[in-house]
This record gives sequence, structure tokens and C-alpha cells, in this order.
Amino acid sequence: MKVPLKTPIRERLVAIGDVHGDLDATRVALRLAGAVDGKDHWAGGKMVVVQTGDQLDRGDDERGIVDLLATLSTEAKAAGGALHVLNGNHETMNVAGDFRYVTPGGFTSFVEFAKDADRPELARFSPIERGRAAAFLPGGPYALKMAERSTILILGDTVFVHGGVAPEHVRYGVERINREVAQFMRGAIRQLPPFLQRDDSPMWLRAYGDDPPAPGACARLEQVLGELGVRRMVVGHTVQRRGITSACGERVWRIDVGLARHYGGPRQVLEIHEGKVRVVGSPVP
Repeated sequence: MKVPLKTPIRERLVAIGDVHGDLDATRVALRLAGAVDGKDHWAGGKMVVVQTGDQLDRGDDERGIVDLLATLSTEAKAAGGALHVLNGNHETMNVAGDFRYVTPGGFTSFVEFAKDADRPELARFSPIERGRAAAFLPGGPYALKMAERSTILILGDTVFVHGGVAPEHVRYGVERINREVAQFMRGAIRQLPPFLQRDDSPMWLRAYGDDPPAPGACARLEQVLGELGVRRMVVGHTVQRRGITSACGERVWRIDVGLARHYGGPRQVLEIHEGKVRVVGSPVP
């Protein structure tokens, strides 16, 4: 479900970082947030949850994660809350047919989609890959699920994105970025525009996630926040070995803590409520 570029929010908000194919870690994060009950149903009432992308790759449970988040999004809306799932670089990679980080289970869980293997664009994939390709290539059923998501989302005084928003992204147009990623996933355009394929695109940028941030990153961040009229940015993508961290005077919060078993990071989520930001979850030794 698409949301307006800027959405006022007064409810408690929790952000969850990269989960990379680990359904158990996803459940743990959602329960830390207070969003779900023990049977994986929405229990958060009017709260808002944002997952900042990279549900795919590095683990076998991707299909379960995508399906669970879609169900919870519907349940949250019915309860007066919201669950927003963003697209990260691994989502766009899979839609582009880049399966280099897919696990064996990540192929077999989509094998039923191989019935569409007579599509000409699937011929370049091996038999074991074709079910996944049929599901994720532009216009496929799972690509269409991801086309409903945002790449950059502004809620209240916070902008959420997988990698980061730079001044050139604002000039290009936040709504344009969201629209073009969705068009690519639906198959309305043949590929992502070159601007969005770069390693400094909003899905790939690491300047704010580096520790310390890249030279000049804080000044560029301040420019972006001013132009978007928000107070802070929340990003995933770059694993924070010390748990959730902030930088640039708490103007950026980095929430990819390596939740998935592939990384073995701490169980942490970020809460934003009534202008205050705090880390919820296990401390890092």
C-alpha cells in the first residue's frame, strides 16, 4: 500500500532493520516491538512499524517473511495501525535476476513457480533457479508484492530508507524514485534507471552507515533533512557490530544490527515516540 510522501504520525513507531531470510529473527524483532502476539497476529493496535528493507537473501525463510509481513500489514491497517515494508538493495537485485546471495532453500521454496518456465526471459536461468526467477523477475507475483512498497518513506519527523538519502536524490525527486522502482518491479520499464543502479543510490548508499560516517556525510545529511523538513534519518544496510548506533548528533540512526543468523547480531529495534528515540532489546557486550 502506497502512502503519501509525508505522513503525520502521533503513535508509537518502531523501526526494524535487515532480516535477510531469517523468519525466527523477524518474529523476535516484531515481538520486541510489541507488534505481534505468539501466533504471529498483529497485536500492536495503532502503533506503526517500519521494516527498512533486505528481507531477501542469505537465509532460507524469505518467502515466509514476505508473506508474514504482507498479512501483518493488512491486520495492522484493520486495527488502525500500520506496517510499512521498504525495498532494499537485495529486493531490487532479485527483481533484476541477481541471485548471487540466494541460499539453496531460497531456490527450493519458490520451485512451484517453475510452471512459468517457458517465459523467454527465464531461459538464462538454470532449472533450479527458474522458480525463483518466475516469482521475482519484473511482473512476477513476488515482484508485484514489492512494487507496492516504498523505497523512501517519511513518517512524522523521520525519513526511512534502506541505504540513505543524499542531496542528489532529493533533487532527482523522492516521489520519482519510489515511482520508478515500482515501475521496474511491475515490468512497466525494462530496467531501473541508471541513476538508481549506482552504488550511491538510496538502496546502496553507505556514507551514513560507516563508522565514523564518510567525510562530509554529516553536512550532506543536514542538507537533506532540511530540504525534506524532517528531524532525523533511519537507515539499514550497513551492519553495526555494536548494535544500533547514531551519528551526526543523533541525526541519523543505523539499525542494521545483523539480526539474521547469517550475522548473529543482537536482537534490537528502534523506538520513536513523542520526540524521543531509544533502543529496545538486548544490550551488546
